Amino acid sequence: MSESVETRLEATPVVTEPVPDLQLQLLIQLLDREQRSSLPITLALAGGVLHGDVIGHEAWKADWARSLRQVEGEGANLIAEFPETVDQGIRELGGGDVSSQLPRWIHLRDATLMSGGAGALRLPLWRGRLADVSGWALGRPQ
Repeated sequence: MSESVETRLEATPVVTEPVPDLQLQLLIQLLDREQRSSLPITLALAGGVLHGDVIGHEAWKADWARSLRQVEGEGANLIAEFPETVDQGIRELGGGDVSSQLPRWIHLRDATLMSGGAGALRLPLWRGRLADVSGWALGRPQ
């Protein structure tokens, strides 16, 4: 076997991920400081265009819990606490304070997804991976 082929076979594989937009991450981090803050935003995604009010993680958790408490049944109350339970688990596993890291997720309130030939889909809350956002602009479409 040639030396170059052996070198390639012995190399450690590298996992690559799409890199989120740093400015969008910092904007979301700023919104995380004040739970009542939001900004209108339009996002370009592989599946279409999404617009709504971008909110911080804590605001999303509060809205999530509030919306599930309006649903009847024992399971709704259990699920309402799920985002806080996940954050607590991360802290306990040594992941540190989740709020001190650059965000990897984006949260929208009163979102509308527009996709191809389908009609607009309205969503009270939406959560997506920042790395899946290919473009963004402040404001909503006219």
